Amino acid sequence: MEFTAQQIADFLGGQVEGDPSVKVSNFSKIEEGKPGTITFLSNPKYSHYIYDCNASIVLVNKDFKPEKEIPATLIRVNNAYECLAQLFSLVEQSKPKKKGISPLAFIASTAQIGEDVYIAPFVYVGENVKIGKNTQIHSHSNIEDNSSVGENTVLFSGVHVYPDCSIGNNCILHSGVVIGADGFGFAQSEDGTYKKITQIGNVVLEDDIEVGANTTIDRATLGSTIVHKGVKIDNLVQIAHNDEIGENTVIVAQTGIAGSTKIGKNCVIGGQVGIVGHLQIADNTQIGAQSGVTNSVKTPGQIIIGSPAIPIQNFRHSSIVFKNLSDLQKMVIELQNKVEELEKTKTSEK
Repeated sequence: MEFTAQQIADFLGGQVEGDPSVKVSNFSKIEEGKPGTITFLSNPKYSHYIYDCNASIVLVNKDFKPEKEIPATLIRVNNAYECLAQLFSLVEQSKPKKKGISPLAFIASTAQIGEDVYIAPFVYVGENVKIGKNTQIHSHSNIEDNSSVGENTVLFSGVHVYPDCSIGNNCILHSGVVIGADGFGFAQSEDGTYKKITQIGNVVLEDDIEVGANTTIDRATLGSTIVHKGVKIDNLVQIAHNDEIGENTVIVAQTGIAGSTKIGKNCVIGGQVGIVGHLQIADNTQIGAQSGVTNSVKTPGQIIIGSPAIPIQNFRHSSIVFKNLSDLQKMVIELQNKVEELEKTKTSEK
């Protein structure tokens, strides 16, 4: 399908600068723009590409100020990156969705399946499972007994939902996601061996959640591990038993959160972050990549980084000192030698 710049601007609530009738039928990166495509500019680091870009249309922020003439037609919007996401979503929605239940799927007789559901070959649906309308379950996924999946949710190939877990509406779980495996609970005996503590809780995912490939969310020992609505989780993330993740929090790849930790709303957790158990992280906290969080963050809106994680201003000051440690060590040694020489001189004078 082709769309004119004016049609796109009307859809996004933007303003056209250039030819409103120019048409596009695909997307491109700004550094690889081709005629007939639309691209975007939101990061100032890529600004230099726009002046030689061959894309027909470029989405830019309203405050963008060009330094010279731009060959492409511009559409000015409040947030170019967000508007690009809207266009991607529009294209995705226009694609035909699969429907129907494969005869090669196993569905227990007590399962309740909503309208217009797609269940692919080699899917397992256990006893008393509920699946809402317009949901898609792709091949080799398992939904075990007494679990539920809401409406308009997608489980890609190889997702495993353990018993008694709940997944909400409009969620996306990518391949390899495991929901509800046992939390890591063991009691050490006097002889040094470990006995398993049975995990009898579950996992609850609310609405509008996306979980990246090979991420694991463990079931609670008691009660529920809860991921609240709007949370976005990257690939290879570990969320342990009895954790609670607040609304609209973002967690980046290779992060691990130990058990019984509560993360607030609208937090941003960078890649490879480690958070120890039984902590509370306040709303709107930002945690820098590779940080190790060992204490609760009680003040909302802080930016912390480092291991152990500290407020970012303190970290920056410490980083300056750290870079100069070798020079400081030399200075200390020189001063120590001078002090020893002075002490020897005083001793000899006596």
